[in-house]
Amino acid sequence: MAGALAGALAVACASAPRAALPAETASTVAAAPAPDTVRNGYTAADVRFMQQMIHHHAQAVRMAALVPSRSSSEAVRTLAERIDASQQTEIEAMRHWLEERHELAPGPSMARTVHDSIVGSMHDMHDMSSMHHAPADSGMDAMLMPGMLTPAQMQALADARGTAFDRLFLEGMIRHHEGALTMVAALLATPGAGQEPQLFGFASDVDSGQRAEIRRMQAILATLPPPDSVPPR
Repeated sequence: MAGALAGALAVACASAPRAALPAETASTVAAAPAPDTVRNGYTAADVRFMQQMIHHHAQAVRMAALVPSRSSSEAVRTLAERIDASQQTEIEAMRHWLEERHELAPGPSMARTVHDSIVGSMHDMHDMSSMHHAPADSGMDAMLMPGMLTPAQMQALADARGTAFDRLFLEGMIRHHEGALTMVAALLATPGAGQEPQLFGFASDVDSGQRAEIRRMQAILATLPPPDSVPPR
């Protein structure tokens, strides 16, 4: 009799509906909400990369603007036109990416304090070996990004003419492009960064495009006469 009663109780317990969990208990069982970086599909490092690359590209545009009135090489002038067009287009693409996500998009009228905050956050990037401070007397206390020319180097470029200018421009722009490659590599080395499809595609295009232009500039540089043979101005 006792065995039959125990069996009946077991069947009854198995078939009885389970009581609903209290709301607070159910919330602890449910999966925790994804963090912002996952829910939005991008990370803070992605935002910094775009903001800083805008400033990096902007210097390349300023360098290219010096070419028409100083270069003696048709190849350099053609190259500068291509660099200006591509960098301007990419700056607009980066600004659009940031604005779509309601992130700060650097522009020419940005307040200096905001500019320095963005550039200064390069401290959070991985490879700092190729970065350096602007000279203390330059009026720039922000850290320059990889490959960027210092104010003194920009002035030397602006003061040069002819073949001397072409050599300085090519050497400076090669270093500048190599700096962009460093920034892409640092982004992709940051855990969780560079995964958003649009940003990853952009960073990949920057990498391949800068490498192609470096090869093109190296080829032009090889055609210039050695520095010792350049006649004085």
